[in-house]
Amino acid sequence: MTDVLRRGRASLAFGFFAQGVAFALLVTRIPAIQDRYGVSDALLPVFLAAVPILAGVGSVVSERLVRRVRPSRLLRWSQPVVLLALLGVGAGDRVAVLAVALAVFGLAVGALDASMNMLGVSLQRAYGRSIMLGFHAAYSLGGILGASLAWAGAHWDLALWVSYLPVVVLLLPAALVGSRWYVDGDREGAEGAGTGEDTVGGGVGAGVGFKVLLPLCLVMTFAYIGDSTVSNWSAKYLQDVLGSSEQLATVPYNVYMVTTLVGRALGDFGVRRFGAVAVVRGGAVVAAGGFAVVASAPGAWVGMLGFTLLGLGLCVLVPQTFAAAGRLAAEKDGRPGASDAAVARLNVFNYVGFLVGSPLVGALGDAWSYRGAMLVPMVLVLVTVVYARSFEGQPDRYGGGHERPRTADVGRGSNGL
Repeated sequence: MTDVLRRGRASLAFGFFAQGVAFALLVTRIPAIQDRYGVSDALLPVFLAAVPILAGVGSVVSERLVRRVRPSRLLRWSQPVVLLALLGVGAGDRVAVLAVALAVFGLAVGALDASMNMLGVSLQRAYGRSIMLGFHAAYSLGGILGASLAWAGAHWDLALWVSYLPVVVLLLPAALVGSRWYVDGDREGAEGAGTGEDTVGGGVGAGVGFKVLLPLCLVMTFAYIGDSTVSNWSAKYLQDVLGSSEQLATVPYNVYMVTTLVGRALGDFGVRRFGAVAVVRGGAVVAAGGFAVVASAPGAWVGMLGFTLLGLGLCVLVPQTFAAAGRLAAEKDGRPGASDAAVARLNVFNYVGFLVGSPLVGALGDAWSYRGAMLVPMVLVLVTVVYARSFEGQPDRYGGGHERPRTADVGRGSNGL
């Protein structure tokens, strides 16, 4: 494995980490943001829904942009925009400023998420073995750090801009420097061979439609419905349904984040040993079991066991879904960069699941019961088992159905290194 690939892998992992920090700093300080700008409870859901909607728009736009520019360039410039928009959220003093900052944040996050996963998929193909879960583990680690920094800011009653400024000052230049070593994977060799217009121009991945991607789109949606259920309802469920203290109710999401990190850090080894299909099936069954434990828990500690299982189960689904989309696109359209459009389209369903999950559980909880509401994401996640065959053929090692890439094809980074 070349040094260029290793540097590309490390720099991309840092990009995932930085995004995890930034996103956690935003979502965990929503009450402080609401207080700073005087946003009413009635208006707050509009702001919160606008971010994933605009992120979906950003992901769709990214599909078009990567026909003209490399994903590495899109990632290089979208990441600073996300960080500066985060700072804008913390530094503004009028609702109009907040609206603009969140709009920019949402659009840039869509482009950032799409381009990060495009590079991750192409690097995995270059490596010829599963490394995608490791990138998402870096994101989870960043999320834990971001949430911890947000807790510290709230604990010390720091102004939002005081909490955000040091993070932006540290991460922004580091991300720009690291972007010098991004690797665009299979685009590199083809562009160097003079296939420029076919490679980067319109038509890349055009043969990969939603019909082909539909099973993976459903898996992505169901996974994020499960994830948003935990992030939005775990504290309320533990306190109101299972009778825990307010302090103990904050623990399940932290446990979920930690077990997500652990599962992703070890997940690539599982894919290499047992294959992607087995890992996805196992993750879906464990996650469904977690929801079942939560729904039937007699007390808070059993409920936390369920949330622990949810972290271990859900964590493998999203990275493997992106990897499977890249493989399907490459098989259907063998041109370099063919997987980029598929990844961008699939990424939209990240935000669909996020938008659907929380309102769905809340409506069912109010109309029926919160215990019963937990059974709905359980069933949806379990449906993933039906679609597990869509994950066949993932690269677990060289010789696993994919040709080993030539060094010449991936020997240059995004700056022609």
